[in-house]
Amino acid sequence: MHIVVAFLAALGIVTVLWDAFESVILPRRVTRPYRLARFYFRTVWRTAAPIARSIRSVKLREAYLAYFGPLSLLLLFVFWAVVLVFMFALLHWSAGSVRMASGQIATFRTDLYLSGSTFFTLGMGDVTPGTTLGRVLSVAEAGLGFGFLAIIISYLPTLYGAFSQREVNISLLDSRAGSPPTAAELLRRHGRERSTHGLAPYLREWETWSAQLMESHLTYPVLCYFRSQHDNQSWLSAFTAILDVSALLIAYGDGETKWQAQLTFAISRHAVADLSQVLGQKPAPFAVDRLPAADLPKIRGLLLDSAGRQDAEACAWKLRELRRMYEPYVNTLSRFLLMPIPTWGTEPGAGTPPGSVWARITADSAGASCTVSAEIESGHL
Repeated sequence: MHIVVAFLAALGIVTVLWDAFESVILPRRVTRPYRLARFYFRTVWRTAAPIARSIRSVKLREAYLAYFGPLSLLLLFVFWAVVLVFMFALLHWSAGSVRMASGQIATFRTDLYLSGSTFFTLGMGDVTPGTTLGRVLSVAEAGLGFGFLAIIISYLPTLYGAFSQREVNISLLDSRAGSPPTAAELLRRHGRERSTHGLAPYLREWETWSAQLMESHLTYPVLCYFRSQHDNQSWLSAFTAILDVSALLIAYGDGETKWQAQLTFAISRHAVADLSQVLGQKPAPFAVDRLPAADLPKIRGLLLDSAGRQDAEACAWKLRELRRMYEPYVNTLSRFLLMPIPTWGTEPGAGTPPGSVWARITADSAGASCTVSAEIESGHL
């Protein structure tokens, strides 16, 4: 009996350490479906998500979900530590070497106390191992606990650095595409001339951002649960807006802008597909078309003479095919993570909440606001 318990305890320790290694140190995606950390996050998310869905207020729901990512990460560390302490307690119990300074009979609670004080290097001295095997176990657990805590502490700056890098471009997108960001608002604010010829450098930046986000979020999937710091913003809505713009420029654009849109679309679509797979979500099409046929001319009209330069029907078919390549992945991520997906923003100002900075500086009023709006439109600001 003691040998069986010792074997299972040793197997549990190896499992936790390997899971921590894959989650913290290994700089690549782990494709194995059965992992301790993956099981943990899916379990706690299935507990937290129904509560979030029951909250009707959007602000309260987002405030509640904002705590999930960081808190679940800290609880994962606690979960690992508790399992390790419990498994070492089983090893001490199997060895039967624990002695109490008071002379009382040791129980499993005593083994558990010795394991916990050794793992966190407290060294109380009231309970000690009485055999060579027990001392070896205590030394190994103390060294493991010290290294485990050091790795966890060094892991947090890397994680939050990736989160901050992700949020920079999302915040910058607010002034260009509204909040929440939409494809039509991005094209509208750039103007028809700049949308046709000046979006290539901007899409090149988003190509890099998409690649960085894919690498960081595939390595650390917990970042997918981290919410953005501002209302109406999320990494998924930013992805959707950029994919929408890229698909539109591929279907109706030409020249360098179309070529860059193809590159940005490819890496962004790759990212959402891989993240769906990592989170265990199968693609599912939208129940309602995000871009009805009646709104397509409004979107197409934001590009310079697009209707006259190309076959409108062929371009519309191309756009539909491109949308089928990414919208099912975006939809399934939206439903799983409870992150709303923006519309295409065909109505002017759809992505501009009343009272926002952009709404104020572009207001059609007399005085300074007209001057600021004109200077922005002319490119002087």
